Amino acid sequence: MKTGIHPDYHYVTVVLTDGTEYRTRTCAGKEGDVMRLDIDPKSHPAWTGIQRMMDTGGQVAKFNKKFAGLGMKKG
Repeated sequence: MKTGIHPDYHYVTVVLTDGTEYRTRTCAGKEGDVMRLDIDPKSHPAWTGIQRMMDTGGQVAKFNKKFAGLGMKKG
């Protein structure tokens, strides 16, 4: 490998949603940083098969308020 052209490759700690931790190497962040995941394979519906509504920052409430009047009109 050529010297001086590659990014720094170092260890960081990754913390999953259930508190499980592991160390991995990455170019992101700095040596010893901690990455806390909001979504991981233990909580993501693509892997668990369970749909869960996560309202981050009131987005679901904002959507419901904005589109509350839409829908089928009752006769």
